[in-house]
Amino acid sequence: MASTLNAETIKSRNNHDEDVYQFPTHLLPKRMKDDTKIPLVLVACGSYSPITYLHLRMFDMARDHFKERDEYELLTGYFSPVSDAYRKEGLTLAKHRVEMCQLAVDSTSDWLMVDSWESRQQTYQRTAVVLDHFDYQLNQISQGIQTQTGEYKKIRIMLLAGGDLISSFGHPTVWSSNDLHHIVGLYGCVIVERTGTDVYGFLLSHDILYQHRMNVIVIKQLIHNDISSTKIRLFVKRDMSIKYLLPDKVIDYIHEHSLYLPMDT
Repeated sequence: MASTLNAETIKSRNNHDEDVYQFPTHLLPKRMKDDTKIPLVLVACGSYSPITYLHLRMFDMARDHFKERDEYELLTGYFSPVSDAYRKEGLTLAKHRVEMCQLAVDSTSDWLMVDSWESRQQTYQRTAVVLDHFDYQLNQISQGIQTQTGEYKKIRIMLLAGGDLISSFGHPTVWSSNDLHHIVGLYGCVIVERTGTDVYGFLLSHDILYQHRMNVIVIKQLIHNDISSTKIRLFVKRDMSIKYLLPDKVIDYIHEHSLYLPMDT
């Protein structure tokens, strides 16, 4: 399937301030370490209201997974927060969610970045379109990544998601068949198991996922972690501690801006 984006679509302005959008590449390596591997970038879409250690941990579990295998060279990972148009319960303003994600990666990671393009859009952007945006930026604008021999190689883009998100693929009112073929067939998914989800059973039962099963990588969660943004918001609302559940700088930001208090719900 062809990309659904073009250059004009990319030139968007933030819907909450006047800064001009720029795709982040500062942690993207200049060239590959091993030309025999497939260069890979992971993209995690979500609300991040707020971002938690589990969201960050998913990327490191994926990195450990790919370290043990010879097929891919994982270059970097991106968080892509949804726009305000998603209108999910508990969704604070995009400018806050982007900033919290940025604080989280700046204080905890040397290889993860935050892309604000999706959050800037006036309308909800389907995940298929968001992945097209990354493909456009990484493989058309930047022409992929340079190899050791000086040539350029196309970067493989895959959606990183928890088992709970993948379970929602079974709801036709949430995901269209065309989008699922686009996401899983064209790009692929890296699924991190979540507590209480049977990812393998769901893959077997879902026709589209089973059809593209070679594009689906499942990572087993060795330490069960059920931290959720919903619980974080509830803890803040009840004036309970959220320390050790998310980075301190994110906690400070939540308190500084009085996020998730009863008046915000």
